[in-house]
Amino acid sequence: MKKRMIAGAFVLALVGAAVPATMAKINVNVAKAASSIGKVAQAVTLTDAQMAAYAKESVDWMDTHNKVSDADSEYTKRLNRLTEGLTEADGMPLNFKVYEVIDVNAFACPDGSVRVFSSLMDIMSDDELLGVIGHEIGHVAKHHSKKAFKEDLMADALKDGMAAAGGVAAALSESQLASLGKSLAGAKYSQKQENEADDFGYEFLKSHGKNPWGMVMAFEKLDSMSGSSKSSMVDRMFSSHPQTADRIARMTKRAQKDGIARPE
Repeated sequence: MKKRMIAGAFVLALVGAAVPATMAKINVNVAKAASSIGKVAQAVTLTDAQMAAYAKESVDWMDTHNKVSDADSEYTKRLNRLTEGLTEADGMPLNFKVYEVIDVNAFACPDGSVRVFSSLMDIMSDDELLGVIGHEIGHVAKHHSKKAFKEDLMADALKDGMAAAGGVAAALSESQLASLGKSLAGAKYSQKQENEADDFGYEFLKSHGKNPWGMVMAFEKLDSMSGSSKSSMVDRMFSSHPQTADRIARMTKRAQKDGIARPE
């Protein structure tokens, strides 16, 4: 049975924890607020290597807390077949895995990890799935996911104990890993960033012999699912962007201009 992705489980548990004394709660909050200022300042100076270490740690946590399809799974075999030859994007090595969960989603991380949800694979054709993957890789190549991840690192609610010490990134707690994992899977981007990811994804697919029409087809299918409680991707990609039709039209015009035939 597929499970819902559990990246935020520890966060919810922490939110529900009780603090016995009101004054104690105030004192703790004040202390954390004061210490967060220094931690935010330190986070600004994090190196790319430290950022990559944090991202990998977060992805590794998600990989152990969600059901990953094994090598013999039909999901894994299909994803491996579709992504054959897609080894890097703009110098970033890529790695792909399937999460067997009920949410309809996919996301890519600053370290080049791409995670595709089995429920998304269930509803999409090969071309459509590649369209989504190309778009998500665009967010990595254009450094959108890196920027979003750094902003989450800087959020004082996630910062306690995460400052770099002696040039070495501090270990993340379970609650921090859960929160950052949830942020990675649900990152939302601006209209400009979505367009940039569309453009990169189109060229990426085309340059690797994949049909970029898949991006248009995937967007059309996801847009038709608006309002579906099962689709995290719809909310992430389209809820704040009323120009969805414009994005579809722009990619359609581009494919037509290139003389590429739309798959049947």
